[in-house]
Amino acid sequence: QVQLVESGGGVVQAGGSLRLSCAASGRTFSSYAMGWFRQAPGAEREFVASIDWSGGSTYYADSAKGRFTISRDNAKNTVYLQMNSLKPEDTAVYYCAAGRLTLATMKAYDYWGQGTQVTVSS
Repeated sequence: QVQLVESGGGVVQAGGSLRLSCAASGRTFSSYAMGWFRQAPGAEREFVASIDWSGGSTYYADSAKGRFTISRDNAKNTVYLQMNSLKPEDTAVYYCAAGRLTLATMKAYDYWGQGTQVTVSS
């Protein structure tokens, strides 16, 4: 139903900012809750943030609260993750996902992008 492609990753110094984008190709993008996950080398994939179909409700991991903001533009079929005050521990591959619920588990999401690398240097 939907294909996802992340972009916007790169290398940034600690304290800097990046904005990730996830572009969807499906016609039913607005029907899905969207989530961002990340996976560092040798670590499990972990939840970062999610947003419901309307954009009215958002959820964040404790590590992201106060620094990251998730948003979506259904007219553009795009979800964003604005990341501020980045820390070296934010270094990971970031994935966007689409599902029926805004849960913090990977099993709640049916469609995944290929990921974009974020590297935060000190």
